[in-house]
Amino acid sequence: MPPETHILIFAKAPRAGLAKTRLIPALGPQGAAVLAERLLNHAIHEALGASLGPVTLLRTPDGAGAWADIPMPPRLATGPQGEGDLGARLARGAARVLSRGQGVIVMGTDCPGLTQDRLRAMAVALVTHDAVMTPVADGGYAALALSRFHSTLFEGIDWSTPRVAQQTRERIHALGWSLSEQPALWDIDEPDDLRHLPGHWEECTT
Repeated sequence: MPPETHILIFAKAPRAGLAKTRLIPALGPQGAAVLAERLLNHAIHEALGASLGPVTLLRTPDGAGAWADIPMPPRLATGPQGEGDLGARLARGAARVLSRGQGVIVMGTDCPGLTQDRLRAMAVALVTHDAVMTPVADGGYAALALSRFHSTLFEGIDWSTPRVAQQTRERIHALGWSLSEQPALWDIDEPDDLRHLPGHWEECTT
């Protein structure tokens, strides 16, 4: 079994007009929200199924109304993402876990290919590396695992651009850390990405 690794899932409430807005031209506001909830449930299921350790869903917005009727498994901890840009929120979560002596995987909910087997593979690679990245084809990453912390991994990154993964690699190498890269996957962000959904998810796009 891989060593204990705490998984942090960063998610936006799957509400119409709030989540997956770039898919609204293809799916409409409600259709995009339905897919967002399916992606959220998939991410939670795979993270818990990896059996690596605690799993925490860090939510935005964190008001009770945004999440009131969305069921959560009892084994899942939840908390607010807090203030700041994505980098500040990722850094805060990762630093908190790493300060307790655990490894951490930070992940979003955009990648249906990020399965429990791939999360376990990241945790195994983390035993012999300082950082493990699962990149995505659009230039970002689906998940980043760390055995140590440095704020520069999250500061000044051009989030939501094709430069995210490369900038993160450069920061890791500048620190002199070892990096393992897992095979690239696909995020579901734009209408053209819908062709990369698993076949049995067709009901989310019809």
